[in-house]
Amino acid sequence: MANELKPIRTKKDYEAALAEVERLWGARSGTPRGDRLDILATLIEAYEAKHYPMDPPDPIEAILFRMEQQGLSRKDLEPMIGARNRVAEVLNRKRGLSIEMIRQLHEKLGISAEVLIRPTGHKEAA
Repeated sequence: MANELKPIRTKKDYEAALAEVERLWGARSGTPRGDRLDILATLIEAYEAKHYPMDPPDPIEAILFRMEQQGLSRKDLEPMIGARNRVAEVLNRKRGLSIEMIRQLHEKLGISAEVLIRPTGHKEAA
């Protein structure tokens, strides 16, 4: 632990930082080991954001995740999406989200509008 902290620039640096975090895991906050763990975690997070960016989630997956988090049923979505058949069409990717649905889901469920405007992969009727 005597080595000084430096930015993570390479895959080798990244792997060494992960190994050190594993050794420090469980260190109490506010101690030298805990402070080092916090700093390493921040450096690792910055490296991962740059080298392994995550795409925002699919809108339907985000809605299903929020429903599970909040213990909501499909019926609970009706005020935001519309009648039962409309909710089913949206969740089964047979209908895309309208601007009004996006507004309602964002406002009432707190799902990012940026996530909700992404394509849902719905298939238009031929």
